[in-house]
Amino acid sequence: MGSPEESQAPRVRLPQLRLDELLGELQARLDAARGTRDRVHSLLEAVLSVGRELDLEQALRSIVEAAATLVDAEYAALGVIGPDGKRLSAFHTIGVTEEQIARIGPFPEGHGILGELIRHPEPLRLAKISQHPESYGFPAHHPPMNTFVGVPIRVRDQVFGNLYLTEKRGGVQFDEEDESVLATLAVAAGVAIDNARLYEESRLRERWLQANAEITHDLMSGRARTDVLRLIAERAGEITGSALAAVALPMEDTASLAVEIAVGMDAEAHRGLVLPMDRSLMGLAFSEAAPVTSEDAAHDARISREPVRFEGLGPAVAVPIGTGEPGPRGVVLLARKAGQPMFTDMETMPLQAFAAQAAIAMELAERRQDAEQIAVLKDRDRIARDLHDLAIQRLFATGMTLQSAGRFIDHQEAAERVVRAVDDLDETIKIIRSTIFGLRAREGGAGTGLRARVVRVVGEAAPVLGFAPSVRMEGLLDTDVPQEIAAHVEPVLSEALTNIARHAGADRTDVVLETDGREVRLTVTDNGVGIPPGGRRSGLRNMAERAEQLGGALDLDTGPASGTVLAWHVPLPRE
Repeated sequence: MGSPEESQAPRVRLPQLRLDELLGELQARLDAARGTRDRVHSLLEAVLSVGRELDLEQALRSIVEAAATLVDAEYAALGVIGPDGKRLSAFHTIGVTEEQIARIGPFPEGHGILGELIRHPEPLRLAKISQHPESYGFPAHHPPMNTFVGVPIRVRDQVFGNLYLTEKRGGVQFDEEDESVLATLAVAAGVAIDNARLYEESRLRERWLQANAEITHDLMSGRARTDVLRLIAERAGEITGSALAAVALPMEDTASLAVEIAVGMDAEAHRGLVLPMDRSLMGLAFSEAAPVTSEDAAHDARISREPVRFEGLGPAVAVPIGTGEPGPRGVVLLARKAGQPMFTDMETMPLQAFAAQAAIAMELAERRQDAEQIAVLKDRDRIARDLHDLAIQRLFATGMTLQSAGRFIDHQEAAERVVRAVDDLDETIKIIRSTIFGLRAREGGAGTGLRARVVRVVGEAAPVLGFAPSVRMEGLLDTDVPQEIAAHVEPVLSEALTNIARHAGADRTDVVLETDGREVRLTVTDNGVGIPPGGRRSGLRNMAERAEQLGGALDLDTGPASGTVLAWHVPLPRE
């Protein structure tokens, strides 16, 4: 035991102030550790939350929200870099209301500090935005912003976009830990964006495949070509988010395209147009047999301004339908509203594959129709042989018998009736011979008789007119009308229908072709606006000249209620 003196010696005491400092430091370290633990926990939760999203738009929204929460920022945004690598094509923001956004105006394209991050994709931290040499300033009605931190988001080896955060709550600066947390989130965001894009691409491929299957089924089931072309336009427009979709097909013997189908925004301005190959987006795609894109179809120097048809529209793409021999079968045009993102290669490639599949389906359907046509023609040959070998011979024999019997008839009225019966038999034989000629007339599997050619011209004009004209034909057109006159009827009819499509504004057209053996007469009637006094008449002059060359004439008159009645008639040569 120690001595009493030792036990009574004063104890060494730590100063009370020093102990409080130590306790305070320990508490601060505990709070920092707890804060770090909580932040790491929040970061993990944010990574998991972002990684669960498969919808790209929702994933981007989740990334912005997570970033703002992690660094306690008042404003946050994610700018998606466009295909050119220089501008922002999309901008997702939180902290600013829809009202404020509307007052501020269009989203930024990538100038100033935002552009600095695009040009140099490295983390950037600023105490005051306005002091940076690249500061571009804010537009009117924009909330004040000073502190700033930004980090790039990489998807694989490419910079997808940037995270921008401003105004850390509490008036403090963003620090290195904030930057580190955001950089970690950006890595997870890159993976989430990549997964969402892959998922979106797979869904997009599935939609294209479904559309191809639908079109192939409709074509092979014998659905009308116009209906299938409309389906092609509708599906392509829906899948690509386009405001306008149109399909144009090449016109025969001309260097032009005719827009047969147009659906969506201002479709009426496109439907029925005849487009040149060199002054239209569709013509360029057809000529080059490759997709042609435009950033702004309404102001593209390659596209003719007349007629006005792209008002309110911006990005557009024209894709040929098939590119093999002998060339494209047509062109699909898609256009988005002004201000929307332009068509990327990622969108154009599946669209091109879709158009190529549609071309294959169209070719298969045509081959099937050809096979069916051959079967019909064979059956026609059989019918023609039977008519010639059986019906005509029997009628001829009956006529000869009646003629012989007529000589033995003394009653005048009875003899006259026999003569009329013989004449009727002769006329019937002529009709049957005309029918045989029509059944047998063909060139390369298609009928070349005047009747068949008229039907073909009217059928080709229907998509351009927007409706099917009514057709009526009377008389022995394939027998009595010689080839040199029939060769003029077809272009006259085509010119008349084209004029109606371009100028008349009609919704009804009647075509009548008839012959009585003495002349052939073509009458085309519409219920449109009529022929204006000062309108161009080059087409009418051509038709009149054709008639005059053949000894006929062209007559024009006003319809019963409105519109025009065009009558083209020429005499037939006498035997």
